[in-house]
Amino acid sequence: MPAARKVAVIGLDSATPQYMFDRFAGDMPVFTALRRNSLWGPMRSVDPPITMPAWSCMMSGRTPGELGVYGFRDRAAHDYGPLKFATSHSIRAPRIWDEMTEAGRPSVVLGVPGTYPPAPIRGAMVSCFLAPSTQAQYTSPPGLAGELHELTGGYALDVEDFRSPELGRVSQQIFDMSEQRFEVARHLATTQEWDFLSFVDMGPDRLHHGFWKYCDPGHPRHEPGNAHAGLFRDYYRALDRHLGRFLECLPEDTAVLVVSDHGAQPMVGGFFINEWLRKEGLLVLTEEPAGPTPVSAARIDWKRTTAWAEGGYYGRIFLNVEGREPHGTIPAAEYESTRDLLAAALEAVPDDQGQPMGTRALRPGELYPEVNGIAPDLLVYVGNLRWRALATLGMGKGLYTTENDTGPDHANHGDTGIFALSAPGVTPGPAGGLSLYDVAPTLRALLGLPPRGSRRPVA
Repeated sequence: MPAARKVAVIGLDSATPQYMFDRFAGDMPVFTALRRNSLWGPMRSVDPPITMPAWSCMMSGRTPGELGVYGFRDRAAHDYGPLKFATSHSIRAPRIWDEMTEAGRPSVVLGVPGTYPPAPIRGAMVSCFLAPSTQAQYTSPPGLAGELHELTGGYALDVEDFRSPELGRVSQQIFDMSEQRFEVARHLATTQEWDFLSFVDMGPDRLHHGFWKYCDPGHPRHEPGNAHAGLFRDYYRALDRHLGRFLECLPEDTAVLVVSDHGAQPMVGGFFINEWLRKEGLLVLTEEPAGPTPVSAARIDWKRTTAWAEGGYYGRIFLNVEGREPHGTIPAAEYESTRDLLAAALEAVPDDQGQPMGTRALRPGELYPEVNGIAPDLLVYVGNLRWRALATLGMGKGLYTTENDTGPDHANHGDTGIFALSAPGVTPGPAGGLSLYDVAPTLRALLGLPPRGSRRPVA
């Protein structure tokens, strides 16, 4: 595959094959035309398929285990304290823009998750939605923030409180944020020097989480005839118009990659994973919670506790190991057998109707060639990601619910995103077996950077 003069990566967080390639293909003439000239197909995400670390895995070619980042929050020590939020400082492997900087070549990076605080690179960086506000230093160079404020009248890092019952406000902010993100991408593409440009629009992700049950007749809690039933179609049409305007501003010989970090699917419900651990006698409290309580704030009898969990799109089980945790109860020699028994018990849990749930309990050492940082002892895909893992205690709802414990949510992550590459020397057509780990070697080949690792470019 010959190198391209310029490479642009358009990231659409949570964009799914079923919408981009199928259901809304006729409503997206720009993307569908681009796809005809691209190597394209569904793309397997990382395990776990979580925004942070998936974008950094994509841009480095490393696994979450190699990065030591397993979600938005990770254990900082083998203690019982709250998890620590991951930042750009958590990503120690060079990403494509770092490799470009090392080669003395310019990049533009806009809104790619895992870039706050922003790092000085050769070029320009606007960090991601993890920045606390635009009052923080969220750009590099710092003066770029003033330029963006003048351009936009107020740069939107994210949709404010997107898990909210204020559906009108949330939907408007999603549309506005996507329009602005593409506007800023056009501005930077035409005013900055760059050989590599990468930006991410979080709009699809926020849309899916906030409105899936309203727009998908196949969702178990779909409300026929609701006022928001056409919102997905309207959004994807708008997204296609933004894509068209952005492509028009690129030099004609630019290689273009449209990609997502993971997919999405209907959220069937939530499973109270810590309540299940309590029921099994594996998590013991010294005091009943007075109301909804995060596990980090619960009064836990650690000397009688075997395991506890943190929740989210997937569950993270931590074992209380003697000599590792302060009050460990599991002898080190029994670690593997205890983990195996717990994994088997989780995978055997039925759903709320007594039917097989399809939960998968995964071991980090089997997922990754290298395990850095403090990984969960088990990564639990409840219902194979169709159910959300709820860590909150004291909800008083048994083990199952149809809701989320952190606000309204109707979608969970899926393990398959999208990939569409239009570039010199690439033969257009559908492709199978694509992996998120194919992106970094493909970008290196397109940019003429030295190869790293064993994976090869897709073409």
